[in-house]
This record gives sequence, C-alpha cells and structure tokens, in this order.
Amino acid sequence: MQSVLVIDDEKDVRELLVRLLGQEPLEVHAAATGKEGLLMADDVDPDVVLLDLRLPDINGLQVLKALKERHPDTAVIMITAYGHIATVVEAMKSGATDYLEKPFEPLDKFSLAVRRALEEVKARREIQRLHLLQKGKYRPDQLIGESEVTRRLREVTGQLARSEAHTILILGESGTGKELVAKGLHYESARRDFPFMEVNCAAITETLFESELFGHEKGAFTDAKTTKKGLMELADRGTLFLDEISEMSPGSQAKILRCLQERVFRRVGGTRDIKVDVRVIAATNRPLELLAKEGKFREDLFYRLNSIPITILPLRERREDILPLARQFLLDANRMFHKAIIGFAADTERLLLNYPWPGNVRELKNLIERLVILGTSDYIEPQHLPLPLATPADGLPVLRPSAQPLPLAEIERSYIQQVMNLVNGNKSKAAEILGISRQTLRKKIGEA
Repeated sequence: MQSVLVIDDEKDVRELLVRLLGQEPLEVHAAATGKEGLLMADDVDPDVVLLDLRLPDINGLQVLKALKERHPDTAVIMITAYGHIATVVEAMKSGATDYLEKPFEPLDKFSLAVRRALEEVKARREIQRLHLLQKGKYRPDQLIGESEVTRRLREVTGQLARSEAHTILILGESGTGKELVAKGLHYESARRDFPFMEVNCAAITETLFESELFGHEKGAFTDAKTTKKGLMELADRGTLFLDEISEMSPGSQAKILRCLQERVFRRVGGTRDIKVDVRVIAATNRPLELLAKEGKFREDLFYRLNSIPITILPLRERREDILPLARQFLLDANRMFHKAIIGFAADTERLLLNYPWPGNVRELKNLIERLVILGTSDYIEPQHLPLPLATPADGLPVLRPSAQPLPLAEIERSYIQQVMNLVNGNKSKAAEILGISRQTLRKKIGEA
C-alpha cells in the first residue's frame, strides 16, 4: 500500500488532511514539526509528503532539502498560505513536485494533486525496477562471437558507451542484435544508473506518437485527465532507444528532429520548453540513406541520426560466430528449461555452419531453445534439426554440393518457400520459425 506523510504544525489542517487521505486506500502518517516529520519519513519511507512551508522548528525549505537528500524518490507537495509565490518557486527548484495553497478549495484540486504525485512515484519506481532487472540481465560479454567484425563491434560499443555521443544509429537486418548493442551502449556508459526507455516506432500511430514521446498536459485532449510525462522526459540523464525508426511517419520525423537538435521539447498542450539530457539511439533494418534519397525519409533527420553509425553484419557474413553463439544459447536453454544436453554432434555443427540464417541470431536462438525443449538425447544430432535445415543433398540449396555456388538471394527465397510449404502458407508460423517479423516476411515474399 502506498503511503502519505503530512507535516503541518496546525492541528486542524493535519486532521483535515488525514481525514481526506483516509478515504483512499492509503497508509497515512502525520507530524507536527520538521524534526518529527524527518524522523517519521526515515521510519516509513513515504511515497508522498505534504509539507507546510512554515514550521515552528525548521524552515519548510530546509525540511524539503533534507527529504530529497534522504528520500530522493519521494514526491513532496508544498503547502503554503496565499501569496508566498517566491518561496514556492524556490521550493520547486529544490525538488518539490507541486504546491497547494490554503485553504484547500476546491477539495478536488487537493485530491487530484495527491493522486497525480502518487502515480508519478509509482511509475518512477516501476521504471527503476525494470532498469535494475535489465541491468542484471545485460552483460558486456553478451556480444558473443569470435569473428573479427564482432570483436571490433565489442570494442566500438565500449568506446561509444564511454563517449559523450548523444545520437547513435544502429543498422542491421532483423534479428542481428540491434537492441543488445543499444543496451550495451547504455549499461556500459555513465548513464547506466538512469533509465533505458525504448519505443518501437512501427507499433505506434502518428496520433499517439507525440503524446507517448513528449507527454501531455492535463486537458490537452479529451482523454488527458492528468498531466503525463513522455518517454523523452522519463529518460532524462539516461537513454531513449527508438527501434525501427524508418517506420516513423513524416509528421513524427519533423517533431523528433527538433528535439534531437536542441534536446528541447514541449508536452502536447504545453506552453513551456522542457530541456533534457538524453542519449538517443535509433535502429533500423532498412537502408535509411536510400529511403532519404527516394523522399521516403527526411534527409535532415537521416544526417542528424547518421553522425555516428554502427553496422551489425548478418550472421551469414560472420560464420565464425555461429558455433560460439549456438553453444552459449545451449547453455542458457539448459539452465532455463532444466535440461542437461551436452552439445552438438559434428554433423550438426556442419549443418549449422552451412545454413544461411535469414533470421540471423534471433533465428538461431529460437532454434536452440526449441531443440532443448524437445530434446531427449545427450547430443543434438542432424535428425533433430527441422526441415529444410537438416535436409541433405537435394534439400536446401545451401547444403547441396555444387561446383557453382548459388546466389544468397536464391538460397533465401528457396528456404522461405520451403518453410511456407511446411506451415501450409501460415505467415505467422513461418515468421516465428524464421525468427523474423511478419512484416519482414511479407517484404521478403514480395521480393521473391
């Protein structure tokens, strides 16, 4: 249960606030002096403090500063008599979330201020929880591979993470590990203790994009019942990851461009500029430069994003990484599914090495997990592999001995068609097997 602490020397005011707050599912505490309030705050660690500016023992501003030092996640709402605006401004600069003037009329305004502060604290703590969870999952050595390009990628990621670079673009096919690199850039940087926020630009409509990214003020539109901070503001001092940025609408591109140039934005319905310190990492599996030349993506935004590009090569172009990745995924899957599969048979490894992996690392990981779940042997043998990966000679073209090597596009088209045949044309199942999105599959079918 969330808790609220009232610090006010006027008994009538304390009792009124405790009575009002008691109507909600809240744990409510009260103190009559600044010292008593600080001791109680240390004891109960409240979500929200309602703090009177004038107290008999300690100035309210001093109590505020002590609270923010000892309980930085706690939201503090200042209580002030009418006309003390200058002091209120100083309080807001010192970290107060909001302020309320006596007398509390209408009472709805009081309830709304407390509810909004509670929601903000809850959201902030959830972000911190997820941040710690992700930080625990991410390890610098997760960029697995023995190829020269992967070793160089690890070096570049570390260098850029520790740099002052504010905008980075990650390029690579679906499933190559763009999100993993983005997290590496965050968790190996000085921003690691601040939020890593991410948004899939392909999954959000233009009408919602601005509100999600920049937030909105209360009353900005019909459903805007309260003020809401956007992802850009929540990521302050941390990182914002814009995945599939090539799918962003032209209108949204124009809005994000100004923010990238100045690190300043306004909430929807807002009148003041909000300045943030955010590292923006964008990612795409499409050729942005070509899209810009064709007029399908803003050129000025492309040049802004492309100041520091990182390209992740597809798995078929770094075959030295296939077996190290497969072995790591086997270890992880054994742990996850409580299995004890020892490894891969030599013929299985040969098949894994010869396969083109159109779904890249994601496809390999999904395959290994599936093999472990279904596995009953000590080793993964060729007959355990799904068709057409395990098909010899006259099956998958890449496995067929030939004096004249086949073009990669032909191999990919043939494999996709075989998978489609296996699932009777079900695009969702085919995309899952391939380890790619349904949208990417449709594009590849269109190319075939």
